[in-house]
Amino acid sequence: MAPTTTTPHRTGITREGVWIRQVAATLHRTVIGARQEPRRLPEPGLWSASSDHSPPLVIPMSDDVAPDALQVPADPIHPSDVPALDRRLLAELEPEAGRLMDRHLKVTQEWFPHDFIPYRLGRDFDKDPWTPDQPRLTGVAQTAFEIGLLTEDNLPSYHRLIHGMFGKGDGAWLNWVGRWTAEEGRHAIVLRDYLVVTRNFDPTLLERGRMAQLQQGYDHETPDTLHGLAYVAFQELATRISHRNTGRYSDDPVADRIMVRIAADENLHMVFYRDILKAAIAIEPSAAVRAIVDEILKFEMPGAGIQNFMRKAADIAKAGIYDIRVHRDEVLLPILKYWGVFELSGLDGAAEEARQRLAEHLDKLDVMAKRFEERLARSTVPRIAPAG
Repeated sequence: MAPTTTTPHRTGITREGVWIRQVAATLHRTVIGARQEPRRLPEPGLWSASSDHSPPLVIPMSDDVAPDALQVPADPIHPSDVPALDRRLLAELEPEAGRLMDRHLKVTQEWFPHDFIPYRLGRDFDKDPWTPDQPRLTGVAQTAFEIGLLTEDNLPSYHRLIHGMFGKGDGAWLNWVGRWTAEEGRHAIVLRDYLVVTRNFDPTLLERGRMAQLQQGYDHETPDTLHGLAYVAFQELATRISHRNTGRYSDDPVADRIMVRIAADENLHMVFYRDILKAAIAIEPSAAVRAIVDEILKFEMPGAGIQNFMRKAADIAKAGIYDIRVHRDEVLLPILKYWGVFELSGLDGAAEEARQRLAEHLDKLDVMAKRFEERLARSTVPRIAPAG
C-alpha cells in the first residue's frame, strides 16, 4: 500500500521543494489529475477512449487547493452485500466477457519483444562496463522509462489482484486473466532488453530496482467487481497515454516504436474493461456510479514505491508526459462520456450525491490544471511537443 504523507514542515524548504512535496502528496494520497476547458472529445470506439497519445502517473497539486477538498468518499455498497453482488454480476456478465474476449483475440496482433531490440548494439558488460556517459536517453526521458519498466515489473502482484477480482467467475473470466497476464508480461521484457542493450540505463540499478519492487509488491486488497473494473479501465488508459508520450518524448525512433507497440496492448486492455463495465452499468447503474466515483476520487497509479518516485513523478508531469491536464482531459472525461455517467437516470440517492461530488471534483481539477500550467513558465524541464 502506498504510504500516506503528511504536510511537510516548511522551515528551510524552498517553494520548489514544497511544490514537489505537493506533487508527491497528490500521488500518494491519490488525488487525480486534470485539465483546462474541455476540448471536443473524439467519439470513443475500439481504439478511441482518448486522443491518440499514450507508469504512469503524475498529478501535481496547486498550493491553493487543499488536498482534503478532493477526498470526499462516495457512499460504498454495504460490505455484507459485496460477495453476493459480485457473484451475480460475474455470472450475468460472463456472456459479455466471452464476447469481448473473442473480439480482443480477433483484433490483437501477435508480436515478439526480440523484433524490437537493436541487438547489434550489444556489448559484454564484463569487458565493457556501463558508464554514465553511454546513455542516449537523458533527463526525464530516462526517468520515464525507468518508472515505466519498474511499474511493469510488478506484474505478479497485478495478476494476484486481477485473479482475485475475476477468479470467482468462470470460463471467459479466467481465460481473460490468463491472456491479460501473458500479454502484459511482454512489456517488461521488451523495456528491459531495450534499456540494457542500448545502455540507456545502468543495468545494475535496474536489477536492484526490480528486486526491490517485487519484494515490496503492489500491496492492495482485492477490490469488488465494480470498483475493480472502474479502476482498471482508468488505469489502463492512463498507462497507454504515459507509455505513448514517453516514446514520443525520448526522441529515439527505436524507443518510440516500442512504446507504440506497448500502448496498443494497453489500449485493447482498456477497451475490454471499459466495455464490460458499461454492461455492468446496465445491470447495476447506481452501484456502478458509486464505484466509479470512489475510484476517481482515490485514484493512483502503481509505482509509488519506486526510489525517489515523488521527484521523478513531478518531473514527468512538468515534461507533459502525464500531468493534471492529461489525466482529466484524456483519461477521465472520455471514459465518463462513453459510460454516459452524467446522462444516467433513475439512480438512487447515494449515486446522485456521488455524481454531484464527481462534477465538483472535475471542476476543481480544472482549477488545479490551470494553476499548474502557470507554474510551467518557471520550469527548466523541456516540455513534450504537441501530438500530430
